[in-house]
Amino acid sequence: MRRKPALAVSAVTVALAMGLAACGGTSTTPQKTGDQANQPAAQADKFDAALTGVFNPSTKKGGTLKLANSGDWDSLDPADTYYGYSWNFIRLYGRALTMFPGKPGAEGAKPVPDLAAELGKPSADFKTWTYTLRDGLKFEDGSPITAKDVAYGVARSFDRVTFPNGPTYLNDLLDWPKGYEGPYKSKGVDFSSAVEATDDKTVVFHLKQPFSGFDYLAQMSVTMPVPQAKDTGAKYQEHVVSSGPYMFEKNEIGKGFSLVRNPNWDAATDPNRPALPDRYEVSTNVNADDIDNRVISGDLHVAIEGTGVQPAALSKILPDPALKARADNPTIQRLWYTSINPTVKPFDNIDCRIAIQYAADKTGYVAAYGGSTGGEIATGLLPPGIPGHQKLDLYPSPEGKGDLAKAKEHLTKCGQPNGFETNISYRAERDKEKKTAEALKESLARVGINVTLKPYPLADYFSLYAGKPSFVVKENLGLVVNGWGSDWPDGYGFLQQITDSRVIREGGGSSNTSVRIPDVDKMFDDSMLEADTAKREQMWGAIDKRVMEESVILPGIWAKSLLVRGKGVTNVMINDGQQMYDYVAMGVQE
Repeated sequence: MRRKPALAVSAVTVALAMGLAACGGTSTTPQKTGDQANQPAAQADKFDAALTGVFNPSTKKGGTLKLANSGDWDSLDPADTYYGYSWNFIRLYGRALTMFPGKPGAEGAKPVPDLAAELGKPSADFKTWTYTLRDGLKFEDGSPITAKDVAYGVARSFDRVTFPNGPTYLNDLLDWPKGYEGPYKSKGVDFSSAVEATDDKTVVFHLKQPFSGFDYLAQMSVTMPVPQAKDTGAKYQEHVVSSGPYMFEKNEIGKGFSLVRNPNWDAATDPNRPALPDRYEVSTNVNADDIDNRVISGDLHVAIEGTGVQPAALSKILPDPALKARADNPTIQRLWYTSINPTVKPFDNIDCRIAIQYAADKTGYVAAYGGSTGGEIATGLLPPGIPGHQKLDLYPSPEGKGDLAKAKEHLTKCGQPNGFETNISYRAERDKEKKTAEALKESLARVGINVTLKPYPLADYFSLYAGKPSFVVKENLGLVVNGWGSDWPDGYGFLQQITDSRVIREGGGSSNTSVRIPDVDKMFDDSMLEADTAKREQMWGAIDKRVMEESVILPGIWAKSLLVRGKGVTNVMINDGQQMYDYVAMGVQE
C-alpha cells in the first residue's frame, strides 16, 4: 500500500482467530465452464455496473488487453514492488502461495490456495505455518516449481538494500538468523529458522510471535517462487521467470512491456485464473490525461494505476450519459494525505506542525481529486469502514477551509510568527498530486508559510526520494504528498506500515518517514496480545488519535475513485481484494 489500494479482510494475531468474521457476497461470478459456444450477450453499459457484480461476463479467450501507466513501475520483481496495481497485475506472471480470487465484492477478499494445495496449516500457537504445494507446477522453461524456490524467493526479499520497495511484514515477523542480510550478502547462511523447504513440496514458516492471519501475508508477491540459478539480483525485474499463465515477451524498462501465454502453465493446477487474453501490452510513462482520453476512445482498455481519471476527463464523463454509463465510482479504503516530517526544521517543533493543520485548506484536496467523486475531507487517518475508525477532529476548521487565526497562534508559539519556508514533494506523473501540492502552497501562504514544489518520479518516489530519510532531510522536504490504502482493511493492516517507526528504512523505500512515536510502537505490540476484538479495535482508534496529537500527518481525503471501462472489456469487476478492476479476471472482445 503506502501506495496500495486496499487488500483483503484479515486477522492480525492469534487473538484475531477468535474474531474472524465471514465475508458475505451476493453477486454471481462469471461462469467458467470453458464452453465458448454459449457466450452470454454483452451487457449494456451502466454506471457502477462493476460494483455489484460482473460486468459483461464471458469465458471467451483471445485478444490483446492494452494498459497504460502514467509513470514507471516501482519494480516488476516480486520482491521489490508495493503499488496496488502492481500487486493486482503481478498475479498474471507470478503465483504466490495464496491469492485473492477474481470474484466480486467481499468474496474477492478471501484468500484461497494458489501455489499451495490448501490454505496454511498453523501450529497451535500460530507461530509455525506450513504450506504444501500442488502437483505439476512448472516455471516458464518447464522446470518444476519446488518449495525451495518459494523459500528462496522469501529469503531474497529480506534484502531491502537491493529491493527497497517491498513490504516488510515477513522481515519483521519471521525468525531470521541474527545478522542476516539476504542471500547475496549472507551467501550460504542457513535461513531455515525463518523459512524452510522440508521437501520439494512443503514450505514452513517460523514466526517470532503469533500471527493468525498469515494466509493474507502468503498472498503477497514475496512468496512467489524464484529459481536461484536464474536470479540476477536487482536486474531480475528485466526478466522475471514466470510461474503464472503469462510470461514476458518483451520488457523495455521505462517504456513498457508485453506478456504472452506461458506454454508451461497448466490450467489444471490453477483454478483461479481464467487467462482469457492472448496477450497484454503495457505502456509506461504515458501522460495521465492522454491515458484517460485513449480509454474513452477505445485505444486503450485500462488505466492500470486504478486511482481514477484525471479532472479533465471527469468533466467530460459526468455530464455525458453514455460516458458515465461506462464508469464505476467505488469507495476505497485509502487516505490521500501529506506527511509532516519532524526531522526537517522547523517541524521539529510541534506547534509549527499544528500550524499546518490549521492553515491547510482541504477543499483544495477535494478539488484536486475531482470533487465528491474523489472522496470526502478526512479529519483522521482511518477511513470509515475500517474497524477502529472513530470521529476525530483535533484541528477543526470551518468547512475544511482552515482556521487562520489558530494557525497564526501556533506559529507564534513555535517562534515563527511571520511564517517560514519549506519544500513539498509529490509524484511528478500524478497530476492530482501536483494540484494537491499547488493547493497547499496557496493555502499555507495565507499565514506566511512559503512552500516550494519538488516533483520526483513515481517509480523511485519512495526508494530514492520521499521515502529515504536522509534525502528528506537533505532536501528540506518538510511536507510529502502521500497516499495509502490498507494491505487488508483492519486497523493493523491500514496503520502499521505508515505509523510504526520500525518500518522506517534508512536506505530508502520507507512507507513512513514522519511518524516516530515510541508510544505508537508499543501500542502495536500491545494490540498483538489483545484477544478481545472490541478492545483491539479501540486500540486502532487510539493509535489514530495519538498520531494526530503529534501532528505528523495532515489527512487530506478519504478516497473514492472514478474508473472507466475500456471498450470491449469482459469480466469487469471491482472486489474488496483489489478495490480497482481485477486484472486477472478481465478479458477482451476484439
